[in-house]
Amino acid sequence: MTGAFGYSGRYLTARLLAAGHRVRTLTNSTRRANPFGDRVEIDPLAFDHPEDLAESLRGASVLYNTYWVRFNHRSFTHAAAVANTKVLFDAARRAGVARVVHVSITKPSEDSPLEYFRGKAQLERALVDSGLPHAILRPAVLFGGEDILVNNLAWALRRLPVFGVFGSGDYRLQPIHVEDLAALAVQHGRPGPNGIVDAIGPETFTYRDLVERLGVIIGCRRPIVSVPPALGHAAASILGLLVRDVVLTRDEIEGLMAGLLATDSPPAGATRLTDWARAHANRLGRRYASELARRRNREQAYDRL
Repeated sequence: MTGAFGYSGRYLTARLLAAGHRVRTLTNSTRRANPFGDRVEIDPLAFDHPEDLAESLRGASVLYNTYWVRFNHRSFTHAAAVANTKVLFDAARRAGVARVVHVSITKPSEDSPLEYFRGKAQLERALVDSGLPHAILRPAVLFGGEDILVNNLAWALRRLPVFGVFGSGDYRLQPIHVEDLAALAVQHGRPGPNGIVDAIGPETFTYRDLVERLGVIIGCRRPIVSVPPALGHAAASILGLLVRDVVLTRDEIEGLMAGLLATDSPPAGATRLTDWARAHANRLGRRYASELARRRNREQAYDRL
């Protein structure tokens, strides 16, 4: 398991332990507080020492890979994440790992102008070419627990007098609950044919509709205005300076508006975002969830709703 103390990895680890499996994590946060104690073995993600990485993987029946970066930063880049993950896949092959469950993204493409989606497609190709038995899960947006996106939408609704959506706001997204993704990963970790699954939830929203519904649920309904994408990105950048985080990137805006976060596949998860938001309405968006803060502090556990 990569990142057992991170977001999706934490839920997957809990399921594996509950099922009686032995879990070893490869992580860049070897000292991060976690609820598992000594039940999880810890090794570093030693991308610069491939032999050590292969040794850490030796004896594993399944590698669950959640490693990735959301955006480019001076401390990490998509290109480095692609190169590192290829090292990981090669180490898994040399270690004799029996199966890989890899978390990707909806609608990846090696021809995409968006580095996030292009990098994810390159890694899917690398995994297929490795010859390792595998399952590829393609979630669109995750929510639940230590969520960032939905929580921060609610945070903005609680604090801003109006809410801007990029263009019409009519592009779709299909969020999946993090517990549903974890259950799906465990299911596809069992021996079986290679495959790709669109890991989407049971509800499909337009972006405008999602904002409207969240506003109603948390009791902070705001006027929603359409803004040019460039202006929206500029506003997000200014907000990012205030909260010392990357709130939203150009690639994320373009991918959202291009409809890359929705598919025509049947739902793979059962938890409805609207039900979850109602259950957590009093706490949702009370505090800002910072991506960069999580990366700066490698010891503190993620805040949870």
